Amino acid sequence: MNKGIYLGLVHHPVCDKYENTVTTSVTNMDIHDISRSCKTFGISGYFIINPLDSQRIFVERVLKFWKSDIAKRYNSDRVEALSLVRFAYTIEDTINQIKKQENDLPLVITTTANEMKDQIAIKDLNPEIFQKPILILFGTGNGLCNEIHLRADIILKPIKGRYKFNHLSVRSAVAIILDRLFSEK
Repeated sequence: MNKGIYLGLVHHPVCDKYENTVTTSVTNMDIHDISRSCKTFGISGYFIINPLDSQRIFVERVLKFWKSDIAKRYNSDRVEALSLVRFAYTIEDTINQIKKQENDLPLVITTTANEMKDQIAIKDLNPEIFQKPILILFGTGNGLCNEIHLRADIILKPIKGRYKFNHLSVRSAVAIILDRLFSEK
């Protein structure tokens, strides 16, 4: 039996373009668009991971509207997609929430636009991994810090396009990865 699959959008620790560890801000578009991709591909929960209370308050304010009767009448599909959104202060908090829900630690998969040692292509993933809960982490800013990749169980190979340019928005990367993992073949 397949276990739950979760997505985490990490805002800390992520890197800036100089490879400094930073915290990024949550964007309204990431809340909406990624939740819609998650709902489309059957993701069990979408965690926005940010250590700042101001960002938690922002996320709660956005979600509060989408729990209202006005929102349900305005766009019930959006309400349904946003029901997947959860907030966590850290990746560890996210893992603990999943463990509590699934009674099992999730397998942690990280994504990156960079070439790294020991990465796995999606097509080479062992189907057995889906017997455990899974947490797929995406980084904002210039991506997840190396410390996160070093603690991951699997690091996915980057999405490659036709040209050398390689700087997708995180919303686009999420949609592509989820499509490659879970679309009909």
